[in-house]
Amino acid sequence: MRVLVVEDEPLLAGAIAEWLRDESHGVDVVHDGAAAQERLAVNDYDVVVLDRDVPKVHGDDVCRELVDSGATARVLMLTAAAGIADRVDGLSMGADDYLTKPFAFAELAARVHSLGRRSRPAEPPILRRAGIALSPARHEVFRDGQYVPLSRKEFAVLAELLRADGAVVSAERLLEKAWDEHADPMTSAVRLTILKLRRKLGDPPVVETVAGVGYRIQ
Repeated sequence: MRVLVVEDEPLLAGAIAEWLRDESHGVDVVHDGAAAQERLAVNDYDVVVLDRDVPKVHGDDVCRELVDSGATARVLMLTAAAGIADRVDGLSMGADDYLTKPFAFAELAARVHSLGRRSRPAEPPILRRAGIALSPARHEVFRDGQYVPLSRKEFAVLAELLRADGAVVSAERLLEKAWDEHADPMTSAVRLTILKLRRKLGDPPVVETVAGVGYRIQ
């Protein structure tokens, strides 16, 4: 998934981003509400992890604007305020979930995963095609019953290909979902990741290149 982290504490923002990247998500980070609005205007995010008390533009206003825009991104609001009234306020303005500080990173990651599933059409807990079984929740991949160890990017790319259910996925789409805003659109990262993925998945090859269009799993 593509995730935007909006948090004004750099150390916490970096820790959240690193944890989510370990879960094979593409993560962008900003430290104020104005920067969040700029990113949301140009990028298609699945989930926004939004600190309610960010500077420049308050998190409440960022949330309202996102909801009013009709975007499908889900919002996980973070705050140090643990009162019931605060949670009600956050949810009433359109946030999909609410997490108070301090929190466990494992719980945050689980909530992001849950919200990401809700931002897309419902999908089965195990993605299957061509003898491949991928569990997004357990972060495991098997081919013909054999465990396949994958890197974070390989896992993210494979998940997008399986979600396409045989349709072609462009390199641009894979770059958008598996990397972050710092990825160079002219890079060979997608092609190299596909090559490594093919090698790890073994024979017969299942990832097909559609010249000039993208990739698919038949």
